Amino acid sequence: MEIVKEASAIFVGVTCVCVPLFGQATVKIDVNKTAAPISKYIYGQFIEHLGNCFYGGLWAEMLQDRKFYYPVTYDYNPWATADDKVWKAGSYKYLNASPWKVIGSTNTVSMDTANPFVGEQTPVIHLPGDDSFAGVSQDGLAVLKGNKYVGHIVLAGDKSALPVEVRLVTDGVVEAQTIQKISGDYQSYSFKFSAPATSDDARIEIVSAGSGDFRIGTLSLMPADNIDGWRRDVLALLKQLDAPIYRWPGGNFVSGYNWRDGIGSRDKRPPRKNPAWKGVESNDVGSDETMELMALIHAEPYVAVNTGLGGAEEAANEVQYFNGAPDTPMGKLRAASGHRAPYGVKYWAVGNEMFGDWQLGHMPLSEYVKKHNVVADAIWKVDPSAQLVAVGDVGDWSQTMLTECADHMSLMSEHIYCRDLPDVVQHAAQLKNEIRRVAAAHREYDHEIPGLAERNVPVAMDEWNYWYGDYVYGELGVRYHMKDALGVAEGLHEYFRNSDLFFMANYAQTVNVIGCIKVTPTASDFATTGLVLEMYRHHYGTIPVQVSGEEGALDVAAAWTADRKALTLAVVNPRPGAETLNADFGGVSLRPEGTCWSINNPDPESYNTPGQPPEVFIKESRPNLEASTFTLPPYSVNLYRLEVR
Repeated sequence: MEIVKEASAIFVGVTCVCVPLFGQATVKIDVNKTAAPISKYIYGQFIEHLGNCFYGGLWAEMLQDRKFYYPVTYDYNPWATADDKVWKAGSYKYLNASPWKVIGSTNTVSMDTANPFVGEQTPVIHLPGDDSFAGVSQDGLAVLKGNKYVGHIVLAGDKSALPVEVRLVTDGVVEAQTIQKISGDYQSYSFKFSAPATSDDARIEIVSAGSGDFRIGTLSLMPADNIDGWRRDVLALLKQLDAPIYRWPGGNFVSGYNWRDGIGSRDKRPPRKNPAWKGVESNDVGSDETMELMALIHAEPYVAVNTGLGGAEEAANEVQYFNGAPDTPMGKLRAASGHRAPYGVKYWAVGNEMFGDWQLGHMPLSEYVKKHNVVADAIWKVDPSAQLVAVGDVGDWSQTMLTECADHMSLMSEHIYCRDLPDVVQHAAQLKNEIRRVAAAHREYDHEIPGLAERNVPVAMDEWNYWYGDYVYGELGVRYHMKDALGVAEGLHEYFRNSDLFFMANYAQTVNVIGCIKVTPTASDFATTGLVLEMYRHHYGTIPVQVSGEEGALDVAAAWTADRKALTLAVVNPRPGAETLNADFGGVSLRPEGTCWSINNPDPESYNTPGQPPEVFIKESRPNLEASTFTLPPYSVNLYRLEVR
């Protein structure tokens, strides 16, 4: 993220000469009328095994289908296209066949399905024995000149197949690592390369000019600067975002996911067809990797269990794997994976969107309430301290769940997604209006359902975002614009106004997949929406104060910092002209020096592209605040910190 410090003229008390003023608004900030503190979990995130969120995003693995889920054939045609007609996203490509090419004749490769190293099949390379090279290759790898790359390959075979070479080919330049030992048993061999040039089409080859056969169990290639398998540049952005909690692993994915597929030796975890989405799930990222990620970025995990195709026993075992003592059955399994100490996961999603017929294991509501209670009882038997988040959907589903299951939940989940509207003001207001709708419904439930108000079941809006436009960054990889940043800021304001009701919100999703961070194979950057989330997380207060008056087109929110040494004022201007805000702070004495952070661009369709100079960024200024008049640039999100005398 780029922070630009500018002169304060356009922010406070002075109108930008090039921008017409649309109107004025007058509000009163009553600092003595406060609401419930804003939960830090409002700034939560959601990551799902889908598209390029993990693989092609967070995770550093460069190779496609490294465990050979698809058979290597001579009919090389790995990519297919699909259309998301529901969300009108246009076409996008996904892996639908093996990305590995055969080097050699039509008799070079066969697939061993009788004794595979991992999954259902392993490629066997049959060498012609005539001193010509044979093997397999994968192209389309992105490398940067001078960067180091490391990996390993698991091989078995005949000694006559030696030497086996692993090659990185970049713009015709070949770097080769030679393997001089091989046996009938699979062994892992390390290799490393330095890219001689920058390329989007480097190639890895595994070849030999020997005779006999060799088998490739699996292989891996990552940038050498990866951190425990995670991309270093993406981790840096996650730390900057500073989200306090991450929901994982889904999403629709979880309703067909067996958590046991993601534990144990990474090379031996079976690849699967993604149960809910396109592409292949390699299971390289599982329970332990996700917990390691949380430790690296200092965030809490919020784990979803499978109540679709899964059941109570599976959920209870998963909870015990994460939280059980090392002498429990699942705790022993965790300890065997190198993690003796329990992870101490506090928040658990009991299923995902089970109200929808698109969900694996979907069932009638009358049956699901029973299943929820059985699963909840099984989890609490293993971990009585678990905070359980039930599946909700405003209407009959949420009302029935709260009526039948309120004593089997700690929070209620809700999801909202909004599409594109041509009018920017209306587009920006959608998330705010949806959050307000959910809040009104749950307040009504508290009045209608006996005992619910006393029980106090807060809402976890654990999926919320805009979802529209072409899939630029792979499956569900939409692009976000300045107008979406306006809407996310207005959405945050509505959470603040309902701080007594919303305990958690998880922006969906963090990387690429409708995400606030966009990633290519060699670059990454905040989308416009990510800038808003980061700015509020770091600079907005925690104790909401009442705002009243005539806001006009503006959206205004205010809050004390936790120590009440400063007041924060946030103003969204969704209009094409500058707007003036006159604020009455009710006699509170504020220092004339203040700080303003602003995100703005005169083009509401502007966006950021990884690897290119950003069109939208956070600008920091030091305005003079003696006059309580604020001039807001067109299409802007503005956050002021006002120190108390």
